Amino acid sequence: MVKPLPRLRLQGFNNLTKALSFNIYDVCYAVSEEQRDRYIDYIDEAYDADRLTQILTDVADIIGANILNIARQDYEPQGASVTILISEEPVIDKKQAGRELISDAVVAHMDKSHITVHTYPETHPHNGIATFRADIDVATCGVISPLKALNYLIESFESDIVIMDYRVRGFTRDVKGKKHYIDHKINSIQDYLSKSIRSRYESIDVNVYQENMFHTKMHVKDFDLDTYLFEEKARNLSFKERSRIEMQLRREIEELFHGRNLVD
Repeated sequence: MVKPLPRLRLQGFNNLTKALSFNIYDVCYAVSEEQRDRYIDYIDEAYDADRLTQILTDVADIIGANILNIARQDYEPQGASVTILISEEPVIDKKQAGRELISDAVVAHMDKSHITVHTYPETHPHNGIATFRADIDVATCGVISPLKALNYLIESFESDIVIMDYRVRGFTRDVKGKKHYIDHKINSIQDYLSKSIRSRYESIDVNVYQENMFHTKMHVKDFDLDTYLFEEKARNLSFKERSRIEMQLRREIEELFHGRNLVD
């Protein structure tokens, strides 16, 4: 883990905005159309709005943020979204005002600090590939950092591929009037990953240090066909079928990881 810099003595509120964005992919193979339908139903149930709300609530607790408001929605035919408005410090006396009472002014002021998740389950209409994508954004202002929730978020989803962006925006001013454009050390998002996660994934970085922009892409190292088959076992398939399915899955993972279609 990276050691934090000594805390800055600021003129006022820490105005830096720290934003962490994820694309998390789970890749699966379902042999029949009925199995693909059941995979979508499984994902839709496993990651419904209630489950996502709990995950994001845990994230708020991990980073030390205070929840102001929660909006959540399950969609038809599938997918869900949750948005949680957060602040660095408590803004109301919950014992006096009641947990549900938040003024309009506070919500408007704190809308740059939020945690959101949107899910996108889908299947290929012909070749049996099914994917589940979760887009997650954790944006904070002040001293709280979304990087603290990094490992928890990766572990909370079935993550074959993880694509992450972290950016620090704006500036904050110290008591001497000097502007600071970042308030912590970071060379790579990987610095904040646990050893167990780093050992499971192949990772590459594309960082723009002078702009405080950090990009990391990861995919799982080991390929075990059984972990990708939905309601099926590799031993029940012929060698030819296993080879074909493995080739399709590896191609899907490669394309999602690089963000482009491979040329045949």
